[in-house]
Amino acid sequence: MPELPEVETTVRGLEPVLEGARIERVTLRRGDLRRPFPQDLGQRLTGATVTGLGRRAKYGLIDTDRGDTLVFHLGMSGRWRIDPEELGKHDHFVIETAKHRLALNDARRFGSVDLVPTGELAEWPAFKALGPEPLEPGFDAAHLAAAFKGRIAPVKALLLDQRVVAGLGNIYVCEALYLARIAPSRAAGTISKARLAKLVEAVREVLTAAIRAGGSTLRDYARPDGELGYFAKEWRVYGREGEPCECGGLVERRVDSGRSTFWCPRCQK
Repeated sequence: MPELPEVETTVRGLEPVLEGARIERVTLRRGDLRRPFPQDLGQRLTGATVTGLGRRAKYGLIDTDRGDTLVFHLGMSGRWRIDPEELGKHDHFVIETAKHRLALNDARRFGSVDLVPTGELAEWPAFKALGPEPLEPGFDAAHLAAAFKGRIAPVKALLLDQRVVAGLGNIYVCEALYLARIAPSRAAGTISKARLAKLVEAVREVLTAAIRAGGSTLRDYARPDGELGYFAKEWRVYGREGEPCECGGLVERRVDSGRSTFWCPRCQK
């Protein structure tokens, strides 16, 4: 599933072709993705000018001069295609400007598209309970210490809880815990503040590197320009079961709540 770096990469790829552009035409090539498209989506977008793009957690944001924000989620396999030569059967939502055609392609249809008044985004149900962004100042050791206080739940499970921190997914949590040398099964409330500070640094380091590499390519994910993300080449533990760790141990894998967890028992405590 596209996670924060993939969505951030997507937004950055869309910015040069969408920001400041007037939306000339909107085409819905089916009635829904994970849920139905807003009934007035085409009417509210057609003729609007894009004033900015952004991201919140794993959602992409496209602001318009009509006070609306198009909120998209890439689901399991979604991606935007810029100026495709032909539209394919999985190009379900198409935006056209004077210079470009952008198609939201989603073969598995687990993604979503919503149109929310920009001033109401903070109270929109999907955003209201979200924790801080991991690359912004509100995410620090003090925040994690407060969120983890008295908790016996595994630290990995709490980092995946979007109410604790927004946008983190399985790959990057595994990688960050490895960099911080913290076992994913460690009870969150037992981690010292000094180690939490290292964890915050690790999360930021992993996400920054992943964004720089264009994300990780899993299944159908690709950047809007069609290029693949290359962060998978930098994975230290994810997907490396049985391979040697730099400490001399071996990377192990287990399944927690349907998700694969990768870690090194020798150096992660």
